[in-house]
Amino acid sequence: MEINLDINIVEEEKKKKTFDIEIKELEKIKKKIDSKFEEMVNNILELKNNKVVITGIGKSGHIGAKIAATLSSTGTSSIFINSAEALHGDLGMISNGDIVIAISNSGNSDEILSILNPIRKIGAKLIAFTGNEKSTLAKNSDIVINIGVEKEACPLGTAPMSSTTATLVMGDALAVALMKKRNFTENDFAKYHPGGSLGKRLLLTVRDLMHSGDELPVLSKEEIIENILLVLTKKKMGAVCISDTGNENGKLIGIITEGDIRRALHHKEKFFTYRAKDIMIENPTSVQVESMALDALHLMENRESQINVLPVVKDNNIVGIIRIHDLVGLR
Repeated sequence: MEINLDINIVEEEKKKKTFDIEIKELEKIKKKIDSKFEEMVNNILELKNNKVVITGIGKSGHIGAKIAATLSSTGTSSIFINSAEALHGDLGMISNGDIVIAISNSGNSDEILSILNPIRKIGAKLIAFTGNEKSTLAKNSDIVINIGVEKEACPLGTAPMSSTTATLVMGDALAVALMKKRNFTENDFAKYHPGGSLGKRLLLTVRDLMHSGDELPVLSKEEIIENILLVLTKKKMGAVCISDTGNENGKLIGIITEGDIRRALHHKEKFFTYRAKDIMIENPTSVQVESMALDALHLMENRESQINVLPVVKDNNIVGIIRIHDLVGLR
């Protein structure tokens, strides 16, 4: 039993050592970032109708594909080309004026070197992500980004681990820098990512989730308390909106929530004499019908006292109501 325990401890230490090695190498890479990184960012920002092309082979290719996908989803037109496939026709995907980021830790991968001259003839600018600044790739590139590591996490020192992590993080740093320069927002991201729960979170508007028509509880300021209670119970929205006409599309002038009813009950002797105007909250917080649903959620939550329901308006006229329960899935 003790032997097994010792073996488990050793295995756990080995796992932790992998993290330690890669984190240490990333710290070193961070210190290598210089003006060349800024130059790369500015070159990409200056692209008009052109794109960024990422190319690599093997593990570098897998990392390159991920970098291209990240750039594309964050506002930078980008594609990935496998360096081997480029030799057999995929170079046609590169256009004059494009920026090609070639990834090779050694800087001497045969497939990468074989496409350098064709890339030049096409008229694309070349940026190298390499760990060897004296390599053929580096010497033939316009900008060289050093992603070299001193130690791979692989215990044999053969499989690329620290180096691929460093390349991936450098690609993420590039994407983030471009996003900040472009003032890229959540709404911008939603344009490129409409699918799944993330797209839903970023694209849904208040109109998509609000309750309107027969579901909308709306009365006039002269309505008696009995009718207010009936509408609250029937509509089950947690509130009744008050408009100047007593109908949908009338001007919003107030709201009565279940909390307001409970507070009014403290005055038992007067309760059944109340009309809507006596207990309503005047000029309540509301949300525009075309606002993003996520903004409505923030409006409800980011305040001293959270509110659970919002009147929905268009030009100050009541058109719907939305509850925090309708929005919790956006968190």
